[in-house]
Amino acid sequence: MPPKTKTFTLSRELGHPRERHTGKPVTPRDAATLIVVRHGPDGPAVLMGQRSRRAKFVPGSFVFPGGRLDSHDWQARPATPLSAPVAKMGLRGNAAKANALGMAAIRETYEETGLLLAADGDVGAADDDTWREMRTLGKAPDLARLAYVARAITSPYSPIRFHARFFMATYRAEDGGLGGSGELSDLQWIPVTCAAGYATLDVTQFMLGEVQRRLDDPDADTVPLFAYRLDKPFVRYD
Repeated sequence: MPPKTKTFTLSRELGHPRERHTGKPVTPRDAATLIVVRHGPDGPAVLMGQRSRRAKFVPGSFVFPGGRLDSHDWQARPATPLSAPVAKMGLRGNAAKANALGMAAIRETYEETGLLLAADGDVGAADDDTWREMRTLGKAPDLARLAYVARAITSPYSPIRFHARFFMATYRAEDGGLGGSGELSDLQWIPVTCAAGYATLDVTQFMLGEVQRRLDDPDADTVPLFAYRLDKPFVRYD
């Protein structure tokens, strides 16, 4: 079992400025990230893409697909229920919000990469371009495929902050091919053992280690929080 709390010291790139922004710390916005793992003869690989160098948040970094929670994510209906330890998601037991975060993870992944982790179903009347497209396809998010692996909160030094929940899922051929909106460029399957060598942030490097830990021990029941004391990252396992 990992230690309850530890300082994370492996980072080369921080996800925030070196100098603290002026004013009070910004309230983090809820977000969701999906780590898609593809198994092959050379071992497991994860899907990552590069953010634009003009992006306001972590420009130029290689990241997993994901984004902030949208109001329509609460309204859309999944094809299968989410199975996740809600008590470890920092939600005060709010199962509806946990469900919405799972929906956001699959929606953002579809928008940014073209992969659709879905099953036959009806998303309902959610009025958003992506949900309307899924409704036309007769598909809805397959939340049962998502494993909840971690959460992370951006440093108070950053003028843009997120409280992101990280999910993991195994790629299937029926999820489709790579495409997406172009928000992430250079989409590629990167071997887990090589991904830290790309332009990745401290939190991404940590999550890559968590992916490997989960692959080595699928029954792991501890869930980490990656956060900061001012500008210093630390990890706590719940």
